[in-house]
Amino acid sequence: MADGVVFQALPAETFVLDLRTGRHHSLKPSAGRMLELLAATGDVRAAAVRLADEVEMSLREVEIELYALCDHLVELGLACVVADAA
Repeated sequence: MADGVVFQALPAETFVLDLRTGRHHSLKPSAGRMLELLAATGDVRAAAVRLADEVEMSLREVEIELYALCDHLVELGLACVVADAA
């Protein structure tokens, strides 16, 4: 997540707030779960592996969905891309 962005998962949605601008967004539960796993793992691949274990989708399908979510969050200024140090 970008600096100053926080989120809270609720039963029906995940609420994302940009503390810098005051803008807020809501994510449907599936996107909220993706965000939770991305925040917990810090890695798209690791999040995809965990999510693929939870849902009936292939690892590749989950990765595509996760990258789409990441792209959307970056476009909104809610996330930033961090290059892998390896």
